[in-house]
Amino acid sequence: MDPNRKLGIVHVVNSLDYGGLERVVSDLAVEQKARGHAVCVFSICETGGFRDYLESSGVPVIVGGKRRTLDLHVLHRLRSAATERGLDILHTHNFVPNYYAAAAMLWSRHRHAIVNSCHNMGARLSGARLRRLYRWSLRHTARVAMVGEQVHARFTGDGTVDRALAVTVLNGIPVARFGNDATLRAGARARLGIAGDVPLIGCVGRLVDLKNHHLLLSCLPRIAAAFPSVRVVLIGEGPLESELREHAARVGVEDRVVFAGPQEDVASLLPGLDVFALPSRTEGLSIALLEACAAGLAVVATSVGGNPEIIREGDTGRLFLSEDGQALGDLLLELLGDEPQRRRLGEAARLWVQGNASIEAMGRRYHDVYVSALQH
Repeated sequence: MDPNRKLGIVHVVNSLDYGGLERVVSDLAVEQKARGHAVCVFSICETGGFRDYLESSGVPVIVGGKRRTLDLHVLHRLRSAATERGLDILHTHNFVPNYYAAAAMLWSRHRHAIVNSCHNMGARLSGARLRRLYRWSLRHTARVAMVGEQVHARFTGDGTVDRALAVTVLNGIPVARFGNDATLRAGARARLGIAGDVPLIGCVGRLVDLKNHHLLLSCLPRIAAAFPSVRVVLIGEGPLESELREHAARVGVEDRVVFAGPQEDVASLLPGLDVFALPSRTEGLSIALLEACAAGLAVVATSVGGNPEIIREGDTGRLFLSEDGQALGDLLLELLGDEPQRRRLGEAARLWVQGNASIEAMGRRYHDVYVSALQH
């Protein structure tokens, strides 16, 4: 087929609530529309989040309104979205969307290909039922894209994904959206209500166990002893917010922690940070980490999943072992006291993202994957 042909693409997601996966899907859909493809996004569940951003950018959002496990109404809506719009590609993101797409298009005479993206290390596949349904859906999937080499190794290494179907496509972000200068910093600090001379550590991510915000908050008393005005801002929402507030109170730092909630425009807040911390227990190829690098921030991250593919120790950031609170505290203390190192790491990280993880590069790579899938 013509490699320059304009395609019909539906992205299938669980929801569009604010998160890294949803951010990258939304940016990819907008990029693809700008390149002339016919694109829509199908959300299995009721959703808000990035829906307004997509629709204001001219990308239709179809909501399945899932009410029960394997909802037949959702399957019907998804099949109709694919066939009535004459779409070529069903691009599914993670596991439930893939088996929904496979089930919806079973026995369809409409010419299509399913392309699945694995955005993380598959912790949810520890559940037998989801693992079984996902493995079944892969029989009807033309290509499986892994967002990093560690993710690729995990899924092909245990035989979940056939190596012949697996490709690696690094996540990408719209790098031009991110900057970091004195004006942007002042604006971000004003929005956060934090004075310009206060040392500020930030973290972006859902408030869930795998992100391990507890570790960061536990380091804060030691950091405050050296930097008495230090603050931490947590950008995101999730079921652990109350628990994290209680933990901050227990360790005596509740007045030092800002819970900023979910933010659509994270790019406008990142310039206010001095150091970005990512204490996650697991990651695929973190969008939050890419965005922090694009904003030219000094980063401290765990050496899990795809993090070492972005952060080269001492070059584009600093790495520590998951659960090592002593190491995390040591690195944060070091960076808060060393502005030249922060600047050097941030500049190197931004250059790496520009060269390796732009939204344009990801869009071109996925187009190649789609063409290959249609020839499958």
